[in-house]
Amino acid sequence: MVKHIILWTLNAELSEAEKTAAKQGMKEGLEGLKGKVPGLLDIVVNIDGRLESSNCDVMLDSTLESAEALKAYSQHPEHVAVANSKVRPYTVQRTCLDFEVK
Repeated sequence: MVKHIILWTLNAELSEAEKTAAKQGMKEGLEGLKGKVPGLLDIVVNIDGRLESSNCDVMLDSTLESAEALKAYSQHPEHVAVANSKVRPYTVQRTCLDFEVK
């Protein structure tokens, strides 16, 4: 299995209402991929409970069957559509950590 963790920072120019709407859209769009993308076992987007010590706004925590499934996920048309419409327009920084789970 492979863990795919992403941390995003939202665009500081967004209003608080826009940030709230963007985070909700990211959560709904990305979590909606479960059952649609082969090899995607679990996906959770954390948008609540952020402490002031944080330096990012949104976290994706996903589990995939394999490194090959991760590559296919990254190119899957439904994932690309969500990334292009719900994530990229509102974020300015992305940090990724992918690792194998033994």
